[in-house]
Amino acid sequence: MKPALLSLAWKSLANRAVSVTLTVATIALSVALFLGVERVRDSVRDSFNSTISETDLIVGARSGAINLLLYSVFHLGDPTANISWDSYELIDTAPDVSWTVPISLGDSHRGYRVVGTTPGFFEHYKYGRARDLEMREGRAFGDGREAVVGAEVARQLGYGLGNEILLSHGIGEVSFAEHSDHDFRIVGILAPTGTPVDRSVLVSLESIEAIHAGWNTGAAPRAESHGHEDGEHELMPDSVTAVLVGLDSPIRVLSLQRQINTYEGEALSAVLPGVALSQLWRVVGVAERAFFAVSVLVIVVGLCGILTALSAGLNERRREMAVLRAVGARASDVFFLLILEAMTIAFLGALVGIVIATGGFAALSPVLSGRYGFDLPIAPGWTELAVLGGLTVTGALFGLWPAWRALRNALVDGLSIRI
Repeated sequence: MKPALLSLAWKSLANRAVSVTLTVATIALSVALFLGVERVRDSVRDSFNSTISETDLIVGARSGAINLLLYSVFHLGDPTANISWDSYELIDTAPDVSWTVPISLGDSHRGYRVVGTTPGFFEHYKYGRARDLEMREGRAFGDGREAVVGAEVARQLGYGLGNEILLSHGIGEVSFAEHSDHDFRIVGILAPTGTPVDRSVLVSLESIEAIHAGWNTGAAPRAESHGHEDGEHELMPDSVTAVLVGLDSPIRVLSLQRQINTYEGEALSAVLPGVALSQLWRVVGVAERAFFAVSVLVIVVGLCGILTALSAGLNERRREMAVLRAVGARASDVFFLLILEAMTIAFLGALVGIVIATGGFAALSPVLSGRYGFDLPIAPGWTELAVLGGLTVTGALFGLWPAWRALRNALVDGLSIRI
């Protein structure tokens, strides 16, 4: 390619600065939108797949893997049954089991799920790439009626340390059966994680057992029949909803899973969190793929602007082409001139779009991380390089049609323009 042709293409674009700028802006916005959707899509998928990490097994009553994952990790839906405390203790004392965290569900607070668990939850529950739960304020709960709330619960309901809250029986946003004689004091607020923990109220198993004393029939007990404030720390549940299990050796995971799934004493299911998350993503990932398709179509529309911009001005540029022929340019030079213009427009549009997207990521990342615990990478990567190179080549392809028309006009016109 002649250097003079490159210079001529640049000067030709500069001569039509307004229309070229509008075309570049259209492509830039398309690229920024595409990269934004793609970056968020990747981050959401990574965040989803790492909702829970460093947990080897999730054990619950016999059910499907997705259903067990939904109610134990995402706090959606209801379990088919509970696990007896005896079965939990067998799992806890099994060989190679390093730790267990029991979880009890069934109550709520103003639409947010209440999770009864042990202080080990704050030590062993990890998300992302083995990130620990962190307290934004306060501490973990201890004995008695103390609660730790997730970041979203605190933000949406305006809670702070020391606030008193009541739990409701059931999981509805509006409940007609409240544990009105058992108020809990907020002693900790978790930092944002971008996981269902943000939308949870965490209390001790003993306090869950205490507030349900006398609820055997499913209705609120008589006023005189409840009240275990002096001995709440001694209460232990008869059953729990699910158990998170961590093992000393990854080699033992499949063996223990098989033992639990074939346990004759109770119908139990043990699932691998990573496998269940992948299965669930295949179900819910349809929307993510739809967003990707829309963003690709937006880029195609932006590239069509190159075709429009170059084709629309061809008749007005026929004199320019004739002058080029008169000063010694070949017909092929005219052809490649239009190709170069299309490539330059596409390259500039992609470059500006990458700059806009990177600036947007830099501005939004601290906000998303601090408020939602959502990590959004800032630095450009292989995706941006692929978009830059791919759009430049695609721009050349989109310039073939106007370049061919310009070549045909140059051959027909010669030095005399025939309109």
